[in-house]
Amino acid sequence: MANKSLFSSLKSLMPRATVRNEAGGPAYALGPKHALAQFAATGCFNGTYYADADSQLDALKSLIAQVNDNVFLAKLAVYSRERAFMKDMPAALTATLAARDTVLFHKAFDRAIDNGRVLRTLFQMIRSGQFGKKSLSSSLQRAFQRWLNTASPEKLLSASIGSDPSLRDVFRMARPTPTDNARRAMFGWLTDKEQLKWAPATEADLPDQIRLLVAFRTAETVEQQVALLQGPSGDENRPALRARWDLLADTAKGPVVWAAIARTMGPQALRMNLNTLQRHGVFEDAAMVQTVADRLADENEIRRSRQFPYQYFAAYLNASDEVPHKIKAALHKAAEIACGNVPELPGPVIVGLDTSGSMSCAITGNRGRGATSKMRCIDVAALFAAAILRRNPDSVIIPFDTQAYDAKVDPSDSILSLSERLAKYGGGGTDCSIPLREANARHSKRKFAGCVLVSDNESWVYSNRAFAYGTNGSTGVMTEWQEFVKNQVRLSGGNTNGPKLVCINIQPYGSTQAPERSDILNIGGFSDAVFNVVAAYLGDDANRFVAEVESIEL
Repeated sequence: MANKSLFSSLKSLMPRATVRNEAGGPAYALGPKHALAQFAATGCFNGTYYADADSQLDALKSLIAQVNDNVFLAKLAVYSRERAFMKDMPAALTATLAARDTVLFHKAFDRAIDNGRVLRTLFQMIRSGQFGKKSLSSSLQRAFQRWLNTASPEKLLSASIGSDPSLRDVFRMARPTPTDNARRAMFGWLTDKEQLKWAPATEADLPDQIRLLVAFRTAETVEQQVALLQGPSGDENRPALRARWDLLADTAKGPVVWAAIARTMGPQALRMNLNTLQRHGVFEDAAMVQTVADRLADENEIRRSRQFPYQYFAAYLNASDEVPHKIKAALHKAAEIACGNVPELPGPVIVGLDTSGSMSCAITGNRGRGATSKMRCIDVAALFAAAILRRNPDSVIIPFDTQAYDAKVDPSDSILSLSERLAKYGGGGTDCSIPLREANARHSKRKFAGCVLVSDNESWVYSNRAFAYGTNGSTGVMTEWQEFVKNQVRLSGGNTNGPKLVCINIQPYGSTQAPERSDILNIGGFSDAVFNVVAAYLGDDANRFVAEVESIEL
């Protein structure tokens, strides 16, 4: 006989829904810290299926106002940059701290503002006045000056790419005092000052990489440019040019030079710029096609860097039709190798894969004509499901919208083929309770470590009734989760270490279908880190999403 008191305690699994989500359905409001943490890890200030950019900004400012904990904001700024790899959110949180706490601002600034793009974004946000400051105070000036005076020549060159604002705008407002002649010459060159105004510095004081870049841009022949990129063999005193490709693009003289640029690209830049290389004729050379393919599928590099399939899937989706098949095949191979970096789970799971219409939104939001990513929310969700299935083949994937679909897929199929196949289901409304209901009906005799719902969590249909609640005013997800837990406890002979539910909110809007509790984890957005977070949580790691942020040491 199962423990009656245990089953009695399951009444707590039925809290009443507290808010309406963006689609109008019942949901649970996340606490301000959790909602802000999700936003900071995923927010892009671009239009999504349910929210435009302005409403996202307003939501962010509202959440920040509710979090009266500056230490948490500082840690979140660092977390969103160092672990979530965001660009806009670290800048927004750091800008907030500039008006709230000067000491914490400087601590967050030195870690969260780690490259020129984030620096210029922070500068833009401060000038906008959206986060409290409207100009560079003396404290802000000190932070910007510190960055400009300590950044390497390579970092400053990268920071000079882009406008509105430009790095020149930052210099004009920050007014840094150069620490030596090398930096004095560099500042003069970056701001287009006449050399006479560099004094006492001269052109000879320019760092090697800037002098090499100038030589590349003024070179008259292909051979000269290639020689600068390759450098004199074995001569350490004459280094090769190692500048970002976009600093070279405007003056590169044809396919041969572009091939040399490709050889200097790091793995990420190479993966992200396949279309650029195609347009500039690099792949007209069969030897270069093989070189690039070999680098993309370098097993040692993929294992060393612990890359997950997501990056290769994105490159595959964004590759134009003109990119050679051998390159695309290399991306397939690379994704297969990267699957080995996906952690195994402590047991099989039910993966509820949201294939509703709202999941067709670009993962980065709508950035306007020509700038929106081809990677949709459904593509990311399908990739996650496929990767889990590959590493945990006894798991069950249930695609759903307002009904469940029978996903007849082979776990041994290629990861990219699996992802593409899974992404083609559905397209209707959203009922996030469907996969749990399906599991309760069809898989009630099987033990699972838990369930993972990958969705935008904008559930609004339940039992074919729009905007209906689940049992006793709860969401449909919680109604079905209670039944799932009861059944799993029964199968385990009353073991109190029951299953766990993970809700991955691909496009978080501040609400969820399941409240945060010891047996429920809500994750906002998607990054490579999600695989490890899910595995750790299902493996009884008690670390929570907010706790991840609070574990940051300043």
